[in-house]
Amino acid sequence: MDADSWDRRYAEAGLVWSADPNQFVAAELADLPPGTAVDLAAGEGRNALWLASLGWRVTAVDFSAVALDKGRAIAEARGLGVEWVHADLADYRPPAADLVLIAYLHVPPALWEPVLARAAAAVAPGGTLLLVGHDQTNLTEGTGGPQDLDRLWSVDGIVAALGGLRVGRAERVRRPVAGQRDAIDTLVRAERPPA
Repeated sequence: MDADSWDRRYAEAGLVWSADPNQFVAAELADLPPGTAVDLAAGEGRNALWLASLGWRVTAVDFSAVALDKGRAIAEARGLGVEWVHADLADYRPPAADLVLIAYLHVPPALWEPVLARAAAAVAPGGTLLLVGHDQTNLTEGTGGPQDLDRLWSVDGIVAALGGLRVGRAERVRRPVAGQRDAIDTLVRAERPPA
């Protein structure tokens, strides 16, 4: 889907996604000391807002202006400071940060590979990269998500692309979906060694 399609989807009443952070984002990051964070493909900003509430200085990036406007309104209502950046990840180069987060970005490999490389390169010394997205096995064994195998993630594929980062966790995880079978996600957490 392109930015206009996502704008139309986000223009629907209410939030498209939950107001709460993704369960894996919350579990993996709750104990990290706050610093700078970049949330790529942030959508309405649920993860960025949660991080900001913990004291992180967050930059939330998405190509849907409508989604960012929703996130900005929530941030203002909660008194949270988030930098909202309207940009296409095909061209965007994230700044160095203590945390780089990508949750559920499912794009063709020709776009995904450079986005992932730039995200990994943006992790500051001592920093963390967290990736959560629909796993390839979700197509046949799970629920929801893209129905195009090329846009789904694999643990091995993600880990192989991380270069100089030290992988701390890399596995398939199950996410309960009300009234349906579990969704199956890829979860990878990696750190750049301190300088």
